[in-house]
Amino acid sequence: MNFDYHFGNQYYNYYDNLGIQSKKYQIMAPQQEQKKQPGMEYLMTPKPIFDNPNYKGSEKLKDKVIIITGGDSGLGRAAAVAFVKEKAKVVIVYYDEHKDAIDTKNYLEMLGGECLLISGDISNKEFSKEIVDKTLEKFGKIDVLVNNAGVQYQQDSLENISLEQWDRTMKVNIYGMFYLTKAVLPHLKSGSSIINLSSVTTFYGDPQLIDYVTTKGAIVGFTRALARNLALKNIRVNAIAPGFYWTPLQPACWVKEKIPSLGSDAAMARGAMPYELAPTFVFLASDDSSYVTGQVLHNNGGQVMG
Repeated sequence: MNFDYHFGNQYYNYYDNLGIQSKKYQIMAPQQEQKKQPGMEYLMTPKPIFDNPNYKGSEKLKDKVIIITGGDSGLGRAAAVAFVKEKAKVVIVYYDEHKDAIDTKNYLEMLGGECLLISGDISNKEFSKEIVDKTLEKFGKIDVLVNNAGVQYQQDSLENISLEQWDRTMKVNIYGMFYLTKAVLPHLKSGSSIINLSSVTTFYGDPQLIDYVTTKGAIVGFTRALARNLALKNIRVNAIAPGFYWTPLQPACWVKEKIPSLGSDAAMARGAMPYELAPTFVFLASDDSSYVTGQVLHNNGGQVMG
């Protein structure tokens, strides 16, 4: 097998063992990797595109207060930008990616938005109370919760997944979601929205992400059950199952050789930039989705259909 790589024109040709070109697709990015989860956006090449300059807000989220875990970078940063363009106030919860968080805050304020940064580990249940307390102290209410933060580790087999990795993936991806949702719920009112991040990997069962896929499947069940539980209170609960977006999670998870081909098996033959998912966050956070609950929206370029 061999590859023709030409980053400037953004194409990547794959040839089978006979030297016959079998597929042509846009590359995700050149080879690169990071050694720490959940990754740093400022170290990536190229930098993810998190803002679409053609996106014009129309005050769909005016004066709403939105908490976004993992909002310092990646999909969370793109969501925060779109929320601010729609006149929301945002609380960005992040682990320890301080440079990314400050860069995001500065960008949001440049757009005229208000932003509160809160750093900590969402797998610690006591941190959820801190998030709620600081949000209420700053903004006085909570309207939308976006459970976006997560970790993802590549392992070739179940035997290679240590108990420490299994526990960490579970505690960040699903326990953290449970802790924060439970802490936020008493402060949500009719018309509020909860948005959870699942993954396309859950729907085809990525063999190298067994623990991650397990948590993302649990999130689908959590979303559907909680949606029914809260429906008569008019609190909507939905999930997004993204395909491969160019976020820090990718170089922090995969071996560098895999990076250029991420998303290549989608029908659109490419991965995506974070700004392409931002309108979906706005839709689920706003009254545009007033009759939508318990759903999983599949933004994956056709990688999984049906």
